[in-house]
Order: sequence, then structure tokens, then C-alpha cells
Amino acid sequence: MTDDDPAGAAPPERADASPHDDLTLRVISALVLAPIAVGTAYAGGVVFIAFWGLAALGVQWEWRRIVGDEGPIALALGVGAVLFVILDMAAGGGLASVTDLIEVVAAVAALALLAGLAAHNNRLWTAGGVLYASALIFSVGALRADHDLGFWAILYLFAVVWATDILGYFVGRLIGGPKLSPRLSPKKTWSGALGGALGAVLAGTAISGYAGVSNLPAMICLGLILSAVSQGGDLFESAVKRRFGTKDAGRVIPGHGGFMDRLDGFLAAAFAAAIIGLVRGGLDLPAHGLLVW
Repeated sequence: MTDDDPAGAAPPERADASPHDDLTLRVISALVLAPIAVGTAYAGGVVFIAFWGLAALGVQWEWRRIVGDEGPIALALGVGAVLFVILDMAAGGGLASVTDLIEVVAAVAALALLAGLAAHNNRLWTAGGVLYASALIFSVGALRADHDLGFWAILYLFAVVWATDILGYFVGRLIGGPKLSPRLSPKKTWSGALGGALGAVLAGTAISGYAGVSNLPAMICLGLILSAVSQGGDLFESAVKRRFGTKDAGRVIPGHGGFMDRLDGFLAAAFAAAIIGLVRGGLDLPAHGLLVW
């Protein structure tokens, strides 16, 4: 795959499964993965970082495969950037100081730049993939490091993103109507987007209530924002795959595809949540910054 490939080429459709079979696989995968995700979030520490570190490495690998870079040096630099964030989060239990934050951002940016320069083709896309994968482990690691509300912040993100996906899927199929983005994702509708946003608000508010920090107006606004960001992340990944003529990022998760296919919306929402949390709560209390208003 080179820069000469036509932009916007439609990805090939899969013919190996009916919609009903695909939904069944998605449900089974969710029933397996959801308890693991919640369990590692509850455990925290090295277990949590290892789980999401593997996911981030999977995202990095799939992005590289999609954009068609075959350069081993670029791959090593991209993996090195993700590993740097993983080790920093595991060693310090989150961001230890402003200096640590600056070092992490500078190191990842430098390695992303070098990876792009070392790539055989699609250099900007290769560099962007390093930032994309690193953002996943950075975001969840920073939020979970808040000892008091870190688990609840991750659980809140799960609730918002999963409710957005589930309600968006079923409401969209039930009601239908105008397409949200026909060029990028022909099956998504505005009714599904609104249904998903409503589900996100309800699920997120419920979790914040269990955490004892519910502020209804704030939770409504936050749920709507993160649901919109999650859906934007989904469309972004669709745009990337369409740009390179790919249907699925991978095949590792039955019914979903690859790590990117499962985590596109979550990654975007987690990064936005981490930024909100860090701005409002600082390096010590990013989960408070996200949930306490």
C-alpha cells in the first residue's frame, strides 16, 4: 500500500457471516471480554496496565498493517513508544509529576517522528499510528492511577461507551432514518447516534450515582460529550480503514474484528476523559477531575 492508492476506496465486504451470525459472535465476545475488562480495572496496578498495554500494542500493530508500512525500524520505534508509556505508568502508578508528563509526551512525540521518518511509505500515517496507540495506554493509565475514584472513572467510561454502542446499534436498526455519515459508515443513522447518546447519559449517571459523586446536570453534559467523542472515534477509524481499503483492522476478536475495531470509540472517549480529568483534577486526581463537579 503506497501513497498512490486511491483515497476513499470502499473496503471489501465480508461474505463469511450473516448479520445474525455476526451479532451472535459480538455478544459472545462481549460476554467474555467485559468481565475481564472490569476485573482488571478493579485490580488496578500492574494487572490493569498489562491488560491495556497489550491492547495498545495490538492497536499499534493493526494500524501499521492497515497503512501498509513494512519498515522494521519504524515498527520497532512504534512499539518502543508504546512500551515507554506502559513502563512509565507501571513504574510510577500514573503520572508522577509535571516533569514526568513532559518526558512522556516528548518521548512519544520523538519516537513517532522517527518512526515516520523510518517508514518505507505513508510516513505521516505511520507517525500518527504511534500517537494513536500511545494515547490509549496513557489515557486509561492516568485515570486509573487516581486511588479513590480511578476504578469508578474507568467503569464510567465503560458504561458510556458500551451504552453508546449497544443503544446506537439497536435504536438505529429499529428506527432507521437519515444516515449519520453515508460516506464513512453507511449503516450508522442519526437515530442510532441519538439513542446511543441517551443510553450513555443514563448509564454514566447510574455509575456516578453508585460512586457517590453524581451531579445530574454535569453528568448529562459529560455523558453527551463523551458519547459524541466516542462516535467520532468510531467514524475516524472507519475513515482510516476506508482510506486504505480495509474492512476490518484484524480478526483477533470474533464478531468485532481487531483491537482497533473494538476500541476505536473507547480510545477517543478515554483520551478526552483523561484530558478533562487532568485539566480539572491535576496529575494527582484526574478521576476526581472527571467525575466530581
